[in-house]
Amino acid sequence: MTSPYIGTFNYGVAILPSMAAVEIRIELKKGVADPEGGNTKKTLESLGFLGVKSVRSVKVFEMELEMDPEAARVAADDMCRKLLANPVIQNYSITVR
Repeated sequence: MTSPYIGTFNYGVAILPSMAAVEIRIELKKGVADPEGGNTKKTLESLGFLGVKSVRSVKVFEMELEMDPEAARVAADDMCRKLLANPVIQNYSITVR
């Protein structure tokens, strides 16, 4: 039996899958208010930083997964849908290296 989350077994011996580095980037959808970004922009301006046109807050998760890259992409997408991102107000992108 195989799963994208665990290794396969061959004659009772676990075969560990390869490693994949995954980056998940989560950001607010266009049109959704970003109070953290807005407050950061105001504070930067009050500290004298000129020319700051806009600031958006973005969350980035970096992880190493013990699985092949294709399975890592499937697992990362599952993580986003179940926990990491709110699909109503956030978009996410996954990069596997």
